[in-house]
Amino acid sequence: MPDETEKPQADDGPVDFEAALLAIKRKDPRYSIDAYKFAFEGLEFTLKKYLKLQAPRHVTGPELCEGMRRLALKQFGLMAYDVWKKWGIHCTQDLGQIIFNLVNANLLRATEEDKLEDFKDCFDLKKGLVESFSFDEEE
Repeated sequence: MPDETEKPQADDGPVDFEAALLAIKRKDPRYSIDAYKFAFEGLEFTLKKYLKLQAPRHVTGPELCEGMRRLALKQFGLMAYDVWKKWGIHCTQDLGQIIFNLVNANLLRATEEDKLEDFKDCFDLKKGLVESFSFDEEE
């Protein structure tokens, strides 16, 4: 999956990040702009905190889902499930759709092998964000 953590640039030069997110939202209104911003935070968190990588590398759909789950719990605690629902995220495949919307807008990159199905059923949102919550959870 994505292998870049910087605010993206298209092949023809700098991208107005906010305008790009608004364009994505117009094409696919299911997800909040905050969900797209969180996807970038989630990618960086997955690389640096969850996978503890020294250098960026390709991240799989399941790895990214788990990193985003951990970041949501860290940022929102017991409210993570409600926040994601408000943003339009109802299952892990929604996380994949958000990522692929960003890829289609040239804000992230994917490999030829990456597919939306990689994000299917990585975890149940209720179990992953509510039932597994712990105040002692590590990064």
